[in-house]
Amino acid sequence: MAAHLILERTAFPVGVAPSAPVTPAEEIAAEGSAAARAGLASGLMLALRFVQARFLSVWGLLAAAALCPAQVFADFAVFSALANFVSIATLLRFEAVFFQSSDQDRLARAFRLALAAGGAFLTVAALGIAVAGAAGWVVATYGALFLVSLAGRAVIRLVSSEATAEGDFAAIGNSNVVQALVQPGMMVLLIWPLGATSVALFAADAIGHVVSACYLVWRRRAALAGLVRREVWSRLELRESASRWRTAPRFLLPSALLSFGFMVAPLLALPYASNPLLAAHVALAMRLLEVPTQMFSAVSVPLVLSSLRARAAESRQAWVRFVTLGLMVAAAALFAAIALVAMGADVVLDGTQWEGVGETVAIMALFYGGIALVTPLHEIASLSRSPRRQVLTNAIALLAAGLVMAWFGTLSLALLGAIGLVSLARMLAHVQFAWTRFGVDGFAVARG
Repeated sequence: MAAHLILERTAFPVGVAPSAPVTPAEEIAAEGSAAARAGLASGLMLALRFVQARFLSVWGLLAAAALCPAQVFADFAVFSALANFVSIATLLRFEAVFFQSSDQDRLARAFRLALAAGGAFLTVAALGIAVAGAAGWVVATYGALFLVSLAGRAVIRLVSSEATAEGDFAAIGNSNVVQALVQPGMMVLLIWPLGATSVALFAADAIGHVVSACYLVWRRRAALAGLVRREVWSRLELRESASRWRTAPRFLLPSALLSFGFMVAPLLALPYASNPLLAAHVALAMRLLEVPTQMFSAVSVPLVLSSLRARAAESRQAWVRFVTLGLMVAAAALFAAIALVAMGADVVLDGTQWEGVGETVAIMALFYGGIALVTPLHEIASLSRSPRRQVLTNAIALLAAGLVMAWFGTLSLALLGAIGLVSLARMLAHVQFAWTRFGVDGFAVARG
């Protein structure tokens, strides 16, 4: 789900000279969106579809882990994480504007701006990959698959944001199921002709995202056709829209990148590994723990934001505290159960290359438990007048994780535990912000 960020011009001065003929930056107003009006039933159905998709994908993931050497699986984890990281910037976060108003003209202008930004970004990425391939810096096949995977992710981000803004949760949920069926299946099928190689897993990732993107475009084709009609495109409109919403990429993008950077911090520790098998265990643990983390977000974020927006300003602080307590209990119970199950699973894996991965999963459950809770709190915090606090918190946490890795100097279970404690501290900072800063004055209010 996209973040919902309110940027007040008084809080974020543009700093443009008085003589510069620039369109005043428009704040991202906290209006009720169509998605918020879709109701509890639609949100629960989306969560159910997402949970279904994640369970489907787990089986393919486990099959690929059984068929592929540990190093190949670790390479795939790096490829996927890098593609996800870069995809955050493809639309320059202009898709965040979609969620703030039910006005169709505003949505159309924001969609065209995000589409143009995405097209420009992918063009630059294609040129960069072509140059890198020609210079021999990257394998041409890997670069091509990365670009295809990145394009698929960009389309999914764009169209799913539009679908969410219009309240079409069914399209988003079904696209998750489509990808969960196609991508793991392609992993197994491609391993047969290509062998248990990185190319097979990279290609499966690209195909899965492209098929899911095509489904979303087909499902939303009627709405999208109205947004991108040839006669409504205008360079002047794009310049005006970019100027009006220029505050969104300035603050949303750094916050999102820092947050994702912290989420993949264990991958940053892989180069420190003196034990390749432990590195593979960490990569598999990350892939497995991403599933419940994403499930938690899929259930909590849309329902929490929808409920929050429907409440009067004077009751928001009490509601946020209630939600925070509930999410803390749910996250603690979920990831404690995962840690216990993982430790028990080690008995089944004795004598295989994955022996000991249960202990790794159990230790990393602390790290991902903190991330799962931060995700909805970060989305709520984006409605406050203090988004800089979230950027600073994420930056400090990422820096702390880097210092911890430098201190230990090598990948170990102790290092993973220390990074988990950093994640817990980051989570507590977000909890403290949510608990104390969301009174009547804590939320930005749209100007009339």
